[in-house]
Amino acid sequence: MVKLRAPAFWSQPSAKIRPLLLSPFAGIVAAITARKQHQQGWTAPVPVLCCGNISVGGAGKTTVVLDLAARLLRRGKKPHILTRGYGGRLRTTTQVNPAQHTAQDVGDEPLLLAQLCPVWVGADRAASARMAVAHGADCLLMDDGFQNPSLYKNLSLLVVDGGVGLGNGYVLPAGPLREQPAQAFARAQATVLIGPDKTGFLARFGHVAPHVMQAELQQSDTVSALQGQRCVAFAGLGRPEKFFEGLKNCNITLAQTVAFPDHYFYKQKDLKRLADMAVSLQACLVTTPKDAVRLPEYFRQKVIIVGVDLVWQNPAAPEALLNQFLNGSAG
Repeated sequence: MVKLRAPAFWSQPSAKIRPLLLSPFAGIVAAITARKQHQQGWTAPVPVLCCGNISVGGAGKTTVVLDLAARLLRRGKKPHILTRGYGGRLRTTTQVNPAQHTAQDVGDEPLLLAQLCPVWVGADRAASARMAVAHGADCLLMDDGFQNPSLYKNLSLLVVDGGVGLGNGYVLPAGPLREQPAQAFARAQATVLIGPDKTGFLARFGHVAPHVMQAELQQSDTVSALQGQRCVAFAGLGRPEKFFEGLKNCNITLAQTVAFPDHYFYKQKDLKRLADMAVSLQACLVTTPKDAVRLPEYFRQKVIIVGVDLVWQNPAAPEALLNQFLNGSAG
């Protein structure tokens, strides 16, 4: 699978010529997405919460899903997670088994999610939902799928990365958006802005985005193992610089940073390059949990893995959201 980097002009609101030239195609994409939303989806017998976004790329949906799933488990609920399994080769509805499946089979994010609760991969969200319910789920969390109409959503939460916002504001391929923001906001019940608002999202969309909540990413406690060491940090994420910045904010000395495309499957030459770099710089290797599941076991043992936790600006906000979700007051 070829994984391309986003064009630079997608993140540049001042760019006008390329978006203008691509606007006819953007209009077609927006129209197709809007028409799809008129399709009737299957209504599950249990509540469904979707964590989606308006733009392509890593906004932090999986981190939000992990946070909400953990909260549901603490409430004694039996959540199952539905995801497409981006990057995986399995196409039929499948329950993820970390002892059997690899990232090549089901994708990297499903393997992470499956460490917490049951996860189902498959493009047909309704089929995945049926299987999850048949296997005991009493509530469902969707990691992405906001634009997929095959399953009725009781509550939809839009996730926005504060560092990039909605980019240049144009729909694909003129920009990073999957649909027009107004249409997305109209179908959602809540929005979570993750990280500092560096693009003025609140000023531009705060009055139309539904129930905006804010949260920050905080490096997990394992980052303490890096104190006093030189590090070579590597990551294949939608925005790998977020990981690197997080380490720097924890006063970690980064001798080198190496960025790879999102969902990148590491090759032997990549691993040799990283290992040689660590030796030459007298540094330890550090990466993210999402990257770790894409590494062979022998190499994973040589790497320190540092994840992130979601810290809500208002600690009561996610619990209130789940109350709304479980009480069925959204629709």
